[in-house]
Amino acid sequence: MRALDSKQLSALASVDALFESAGVAYWLFGGWAVDFHAGSITRPHDDVDIAVWLDGLPRVAALLETNGWRHAPEPDEDGGTGYERDGVRLELTYLVRRADGRIVTPLRAGDAPWPLDAFSDEVLTLHGVRARVIGLRALTRGKSSPRDEPGAAAKDRADFRALEGL
Repeated sequence: MRALDSKQLSALASVDALFESAGVAYWLFGGWAVDFHAGSITRPHDDVDIAVWLDGLPRVAALLETNGWRHAPEPDEDGGTGYERDGVRLELTYLVRRADGRIVTPLRAGDAPWPLDAFSDEVLTLHGVRARVIGLRALTRGKSSPRDEPGAAAKDRADFRALEGL
């Protein structure tokens, strides 16, 4: 395991413990969610992606900052923000439940909907670290259509290959 993988998993373990003890709902998604579903580290990761409810953001921010995380927003961020600690980047993506029940990430260009089956209470373990993760079917569907940016598309293709046999 790479040193950064170990640091990211350790950071995720601390965030999980922090949020669970405070009753804060979150869901791991992206490449690390792929790894938790696959049961192994399938590729290197730049960051840890979690989704949180936008209306809980003040509490989430206070919990993170009290535990050594520094708010580190990107200039062009939209629909979320970032925090950093000890060389690990934690990307928060905001969730909002609309009046019709849909769960979306609010973006400047409009809502980005999430699949209905993305959010549950599923908790998986990887290398002794537990995390609440988005659903396998929703994750696989999301990874089946690579994004436009070449680097992100390569990650999506690798993630889909890791997921398609599960």
